[in-house]
Amino acid sequence: MMKTMIAAASALLLGLAVPAFAQQALPAKLPFSPAVRVGDILFLSGQIGQVPQGMDPHKEGFDAAVKSAMDSIGGILKDHGLDFGNVVKCTVMLDDMTNWPRFNAAYLPYFAGKRLPARSAFGADGLALGAPLEVECIAAFK
Repeated sequence: MMKTMIAAASALLLGLAVPAFAQQALPAKLPFSPAVRVGDILFLSGQIGQVPQGMDPHKEGFDAAVKSAMDSIGGILKDHGLDFGNVVKCTVMLDDMTNWPRFNAAYLPYFAGKRLPARSAFGADGLALGAPLEVECIAAFK
């Protein structure tokens, strides 16, 4: 309980997106950008996946959390005239590395017909708001 409260408070101070399972309001203006362009490179902020109400974020809600995070990334890319084919690097943080195969299965369809980006994945204890995963990406304008 205390760990969740600390994670939620930290996330609010840092201005991170609040998933449904956290049940907290977002500040009106978040103190970071969803993405920043530097030359021909777009750096995307990490996206945590939202878990539908009533689902365990570490069990049946995990696949929904992956979809939520990846859909958020897709929306940010689209806002900048890009798609997943422009992604050159992803960093994946999982709070339970046993979910790595499940993450891969849900992640791959976003790159169907496109080259896969370079990627790192690691276990991370205490992701913002108790999220089961966070994904950040770097994309290149062609």
